Amino acid sequence: MRKFLAPVLLVFTAAALLAGCKKNTESSLTPVTLNEVAHSIFYAPQYAAIELGYFEEEGIDLTLVNGAGADKVMTALVSGDADIGFMGSEASIYTYIQGDENYAVNFAQLTQRAGNFLVGRTPEADFKWENLIGKKVLGGRAGGMPQMVFEYILKKNGIDPAKDLSIDQSISFGLTAAAFTSNDSDYTVEFEPFATALEQEGNGYVVASLGKDSGYVPYTAYSAKKSYIEKHPEIIQSFTTAIQKGLDYVNTHSAAEIAETIKPQFQETDTEKIKIIVERYKEQDTWKGNTIFEKESFELLENILEEAGELDTRVPYEDLVNTGSAPDTTQRSPTVKLPRSQ
Repeated sequence: MRKFLAPVLLVFTAAALLAGCKKNTESSLTPVTLNEVAHSIFYAPQYAAIELGYFEEEGIDLTLVNGAGADKVMTALVSGDADIGFMGSEASIYTYIQGDENYAVNFAQLTQRAGNFLVGRTPEADFKWENLIGKKVLGGRAGGMPQMVFEYILKKNGIDPAKDLSIDQSISFGLTAAAFTSNDSDYTVEFEPFATALEQEGNGYVVASLGKDSGYVPYTAYSAKKSYIEKHPEIIQSFTTAIQKGLDYVNTHSAAEIAETIKPQFQETDTEKIKIIVERYKEQDTWKGNTIFEKESFELLENILEEAGELDTRVPYEDLVNTGSAPDTTQRSPTVKLPRSQ
């Protein structure tokens, strides 16, 4: 009997120790709430970092909230409902101009191209932007990056957004694709997965990529209140390192591998559709190689804001961008892990 009890006790003791270790590991993670502007495949590196456990590796217990719009994300950040915001950096400029001393500071950039596409009623193999003259287009919120980049492209092509076409900005973010199927608009500007969904349903055709035609722009970045960055530099560093690992992963893996990895984040989208969307984004060099928000990119953003009539006075790059947490990528090789089992 004693010989039998000894191994059993050993097993129970080992199990208790393992459970204790797991509990201690979980309790040692720092809770961080991230509020994102939208839940989109456009942000694949972030979801890869979540699904591959990179945030846990860096000591972070991440809670992800979909803010559904940069204005709402900034509101959550300023109110303290979110620790970190992920949105177009124009929101941080607007907050700074309003005179808030505890303004939002950008510390890591994720995307370097616009993530939306122009969808038309019919295929246009030889599409030219001048095709939009005299047409009706479903656009985005005034002052938001999607709309401003769209207008930036129009102006680059000699088209006056106010006079040469009709842009409907009355429809809420995320609802334009549904509206396009039932109204009289000629084109709509859509993020994924809506652009691909319209194609697959036979309700539209992608005719142009705003990401390709606008060039490199600092489309989305991570920010936190100035006081949070000063109080928690180690959290900002750990968070940025996890994002860098996500960037490393998507920039070194195939669209099919990335689709499998981030699939749990998009349960209602089939894996093949995710792969198609990832391929589109990889093809246009959407994701940065590092998280550094360069001064040139910030100045380009201000150019776009000025042209859109949203910025009267330029703001200091040094105040609104902190690159101190960017990992050194010159000596690093990507961490390769299998996705967590479902």
